[in-house]
Amino acid sequence: MLRGKKILLGVTGSIAAYKAALLVRLLVKAGAEVQVVMTPAAKEFITPLTLGTLSRRPVVSAYTADPNSGVWNNHVELGLWGDVLLMAPVTSNTLAKMANGLCDNVLMATYQSARCPVWVAPAMDLDMFQHPATQANLSQLRQYGHHIVEPESGELASGLEGKGRMAEPEHLVADLQDYFAENRPLAGKKVLITAGPTHEAIDPVRFIGNRSSGKMGVALADEAARRGAEVTLILGPSKEQPQENMQVLRIQSAAEMHTACLEAFPKTDIGILSAAVADFRPAQVARQKIKKAAGEVPEILLERTVDIAKALGETKQPHQLLVGFALETHDEESNARKKIISKNLDLIVLNSLNDAGAGFGHETNRITLIDRQNNSKRFELKTKHEVAADILDALQTLNHA
Repeated sequence: MLRGKKILLGVTGSIAAYKAALLVRLLVKAGAEVQVVMTPAAKEFITPLTLGTLSRRPVVSAYTADPNSGVWNNHVELGLWGDVLLMAPVTSNTLAKMANGLCDNVLMATYQSARCPVWVAPAMDLDMFQHPATQANLSQLRQYGHHIVEPESGELASGLEGKGRMAEPEHLVADLQDYFAENRPLAGKKVLITAGPTHEAIDPVRFIGNRSSGKMGVALADEAARRGAEVTLILGPSKEQPQENMQVLRIQSAAEMHTACLEAFPKTDIGILSAAVADFRPAQVARQKIKKAAGEVPEILLERTVDIAKALGETKQPHQLLVGFALETHDEESNARKKIISKNLDLIVLNSLNDAGAGFGHETNRITLIDRQNNSKRFELKTKHEVAADILDALQTLNHA
């Protein structure tokens, strides 16, 4: 959503200015062009060299780069250049200037010249933020039509705890991505996603599990939520932390995941089964820890777990789409195509453990997408967030076919 967008980033003299480095990095990584404009006070907290290196553009912090050159930094052109002016961080002093039309530096001149939407991310101490003057200035900026990104709560530079921290760069970038998504393609859709491994208990201490981290499923859930979907994430034992704007049901075993899926799926438009569900579990679970005895090796009788994908495929309605995953080591496409039919899937995501950097535990993945018409598309190695976007792009195409 940010690829090719022109972001004017206004940085003011707050301790939170250090976050501008990460913010620039994330915006550039998302494909945006970033032009940083700083106040003189901001340079006391972070250098123009840092932000210029990260943005790949010279930072503007004065009306002229060289007073003797006769060449000026054209704030009017800057104001016309941006698709968005993001003021982050914004001090109490700059808020007052913005609200009352004061213009004593190049950033304020750029702000008053800007014809694009303006986003404001305040950063200050608790009492400063709560002061009636600050709240009045924020109210005035809202009347101007500016988007105020509320500060977050936590430990402040003063040592106090409370509201005043600048919104985290990741949250600002996510908000901008949502803003530029003029038609959020999954708005109104309910999406069920399973992620992570399952742990099948042997006794109260031990379990049978697998190496799944849950990264792929959580990336899918985050991307679906970003596209406007109402997401239910059924998450096995995993250290991954999904976004807050979704329902997360945490489970341990395949049986628990099966129960949760059966309850959620009838209300779902799209089901994406990315969890690495155990195929087998102990037929009997010991109530107490199995003790090690000299010369004895316990035998564990296994039984099959319920095939969740097949169970949902049997109840799938015409308006629903169901996506499965196949992690294969040989005869990959052949095995994946068989699963499409046997489990009544609309799309299957094939992973091969033969591909370096793919599979469990990696930050990257390499997939092949296969649909019911035997169309297949193989992708290059990408980050799991990029893979999630590819999968959802394919689903949106199926949904409109």
